[in-house]
Amino acid sequence: MSQIDLGSPFLKAEIADHVLTVRIDRVDRRNAMTQAMYRGVKRAAILADGDPQVDVLLLTGTSDVFAVGGDMSGAADGEHLEQEFDPTDHFPFRHLERCSKAVISAVNGLCYAGGLNLLLFSDLSIASDQARFRAPELLRGAPDPYLGLRLASFVGMGRAKYWLYTAEVFDAAEALGAGLIGKVVPHERFEAEVRATVQAVLRGGPKSRAMVKDDMKRLLPEPDANLFKRSILSPEMVEGMRAFLEKREPEWPRD
Repeated sequence: MSQIDLGSPFLKAEIADHVLTVRIDRVDRRNAMTQAMYRGVKRAAILADGDPQVDVLLLTGTSDVFAVGGDMSGAADGEHLEQEFDPTDHFPFRHLERCSKAVISAVNGLCYAGGLNLLLFSDLSIASDQARFRAPELLRGAPDPYLGLRLASFVGMGRAKYWLYTAEVFDAAEALGAGLIGKVVPHERFEAEVRATVQAVLRGGPKSRAMVKDDMKRLLPEPDANLFKRSILSPEMVEGMRAFLEKREPEWPRD
């Protein structure tokens, strides 16, 4: 077993038995993701892709939280942007899809916003029956170029729009029924079931698995990364973020 430094103290990473495991561990902030944490997950995807001894990248969380999306407080940790492995995209989502290895999201608890993106850009998912899901971006005035597109690909346009427009919290059973996740297991058996899923994946041929992944990617539309750029610091986004930080309902500008 070898420990891996991904550039953030809130990501615990190790390689053992052909699996690179990344555990998000920032419980005091409900595993809210700083930019260094997002870049660390991207680094994990790049490292897994380039290591012939790694067949699986496993993402999971700590305690009762998988991840609740980006940290809106502006907190920072880890290294500077100029030290980035790949400066073309600071989010990990497309790198998870590009990675030739199997990416598994083991959703142990709350899975909101950017955490939901980690799930949507993984290859397989397994969730505790205590997991909860939410897409709250429109409450912040922040259209997400990754979330809407992939959510509609997984669950269909009608369900995706309902969850996006209402920001409703939904449970693991509903997520499973909609096709969002692959399997739901009792919380008390979660860790054992995750290990069993990983072992089942490892039984397959790694090159064949990579070819199937690459073939299935052709069904997925390419996200419009400029969607976020077009809205950043708009009056609507500024008000949405301010309302979130002040814990109040937003007063949307109308002009």
